[in-house]
Amino acid sequence: MTSTYPATILSPPDFEDAVCFPTTRHARASTYLSAYFRATMAVADSIDIEAVERAADLLLAAYSTGACVFSCGNGGSAAIANHLQCDHLKGVQTGTDLTPRVISLSSSVELLTAIANDISYHEVFAYQLQSQSRPGDVLIAISSSGQSANVVRALGWARDHGLSTIALTGFEGGEARSLADVSIHVASANYGIIEDLHQAVMHTMAQFVRQSRMSPDTIATTTF
Repeated sequence: MTSTYPATILSPPDFEDAVCFPTTRHARASTYLSAYFRATMAVADSIDIEAVERAADLLLAAYSTGACVFSCGNGGSAAIANHLQCDHLKGVQTGTDLTPRVISLSSSVELLTAIANDISYHEVFAYQLQSQSRPGDVLIAISSSGQSANVVRALGWARDHGLSTIALTGFEGGEARSLADVSIHVASANYGIIEDLHQAVMHTMAQFVRQSRMSPDTIATTTF
């Protein structure tokens, strides 16, 4: 895996160990936890913060104009997509003048299984976008591998139909990394670390947008 080394935290050889964590057996949970945290910090420092900036700008524009934001993912990424709906709808609206429209395409087991059973699991997200999205909306696609066929299909469909796209990826980034308008890539080969940092990025964007529509005095007295 090729990576940009975060020089402020670890030297290149140590960073490669962080990317591939764990590289050795740990006898104690406490030492594993400490090493996990160090690896997470090192990998976090490699995230392109300008990409996070661009993604947050897309979301703020969508929430300000009434466009809809869709999220999707499989497994742990589905949990992040569902959590995103909570924080970016309820959280962003609370204490601001925004009324975000946010839909997780991963949330309805009935709809997902109907599309998967009758059409294809590859279509479970794109099929929903066909009826629910409009040009100018935003899709946030979350995939640790960046290779999930249904996520890649949704990104391609969104690109071809006038949606802006944001991808949160890990490992090498896969096709999702190159398809998205904005790619937020976590340079790790550890699913837990990738998902932890995807969750952190999701929270960061929600909280940034929320505080951007608050006065300094309100921010100082608000629990985020």
